[in-house]
Amino acid sequence: MPRQHRSFHTGLATLAMGAALAGLLAIGSGVADSPATDAPGGGPLKPVADFAAIADTGARSKALFTEAAKVITNPRCMNCHPATRRPTQGDDLHPHMPPMQAGESGFGVAGINCASCHRSTNTTIPGSRIGSIPGAEPWLLAPASMAWQGLTLGEICQQLKDPARNGQRSLADLIGHMATDHLVGWAWHPGEGRRPAPGTQEEFGALIKAWIDTGAECPS
Repeated sequence: MPRQHRSFHTGLATLAMGAALAGLLAIGSGVADSPATDAPGGGPLKPVADFAAIADTGARSKALFTEAAKVITNPRCMNCHPATRRPTQGDDLHPHMPPMQAGESGFGVAGINCASCHRSTNTTIPGSRIGSIPGAEPWLLAPASMAWQGLTLGEICQQLKDPARNGQRSLADLIGHMATDHLVGWAWHPGEGRRPAPGTQEEFGALIKAWIDTGAECPS
């Protein structure tokens, strides 16, 4: 390999190692994330049956989405659907530490990618303030077209239904994605030190299906 190429790749490796070290140092000092609050879980979700009394189908559909949105707008999901290509962290959605730029791929940019710190599973950090580093396979940021932070529930709802902005998914595909995707499922198994999303992935998937079955109406 030519000397300049060796130097270039050595520089990238150094950056990646530096990013990982910075992340671990931040975690050790409690800067990288916020600890979960006193509740061990993310609270309940109302079952689909609770909405049967809403006679108007459109109103019932909107109510179902609003309930499902307790998950969508939860920090475990919102942190990976930021308004920019920079992820956020914690229950307060503070900027990711160390500073990250996800790039177009969602995996980070050359020399400082997500895998520098995030593994294929959650990594427990004994004695740390945050408890663990999140992990899943693959660990990446949502595409720019799926940014949720700063949007209203109605805007998120319209975005979810739009194949041009939801990863070319049909409504049927959307049910499968929400109900079974392992990265979506991480929200209920976020590792030590983080409060999971409300309910369960199964309950969330059922609400999404019922919302679509009733016309996929969006709140205003």
